[in-house]
Amino acid sequence: MKRYTIHTFHKQFPTDTACLEYLKTARWPKGIICPTCKRVTPHHRIVRRPCYSCDYCGHHVYPLAGTIFHKSPTRLRSWFYAMFLMASTRCGIAAKQLERELGVTYKTAWRIFKQVRLLMDEGISPLTGQVEADESYFGGKRSGKRGRGAAGKQVVMGLSQRKGRIVAKVKPDASTASLMPTIKEYVMPKSTVFTDELPSYNPVGEAGYVHRRVHHSSKVYVMGDAHTNTIEGFWSLVKRGIGGVHHVVGSAYLQHYLDTYTFRWNHRNDVMPMFSTLIDRVPICSSVSWAPASLQTS
Repeated sequence: MKRYTIHTFHKQFPTDTACLEYLKTARWPKGIICPTCKRVTPHHRIVRRPCYSCDYCGHHVYPLAGTIFHKSPTRLRSWFYAMFLMASTRCGIAAKQLERELGVTYKTAWRIFKQVRLLMDEGISPLTGQVEADESYFGGKRSGKRGRGAAGKQVVMGLSQRKGRIVAKVKPDASTASLMPTIKEYVMPKSTVFTDELPSYNPVGEAGYVHRRVHHSSKVYVMGDAHTNTIEGFWSLVKRGIGGVHHVVGSAYLQHYLDTYTFRWNHRNDVMPMFSTLIDRVPICSSVSWAPASLQTS
């Protein structure tokens, strides 16, 4: 498949109407189900309003209702362009840069940035096979002890399936009580889990996993296929991105930022362009009552 470039974006979404039509088709791929007629009916676009009217009863349907675009005065195409930029950058893009690119206020750019990040928070199927587990510490430079045990740092746990997906979750600390539930939640039993020598990982073998360790304190970083290089490479990517693009991220928002980096990592090898994947998540993340029938659950 050809690369999805800025020229592709301008050709596919030249106007707000094109964006609205795309969302309508994405939400109702088999046609709009009229709530009044109780069936799929033809609908026509209402001029100067982001809605469609049933040809039989006149009931209005709003494709933007219940989505991140709901009641936003910002042009729909600006939203789409922001999503394109956020999906196209490897290390992320700052809200301040969105402000300059879109020609909006910083308050508007921040709201768009925050709402699009919500789309990047996706459920991850259980990891299997060979899984690397590691924790990292986020926060500015402070005097005193470095590394594990440093005061004022935010702990983040990461799980990486070899040649697969990554999960990164903010944790209150690096204790067994904090780390083990995440392993049990996201890693299938009988999988091989690679960790370093942190004592918090001692119960991994007892929990039904094959536990293999790398002794970093002895300066042993690879022993055969035992290593945690994949997840540590991810930590480097995230920290370079936050430090170089966002500069500072508060602990209250750190999980949302981690979601954007894991989303880009997990979809980096997809055949479908990452922007298309992000756009297609809009109806999935809408309220159930407005989602397509195929996406509704009991």
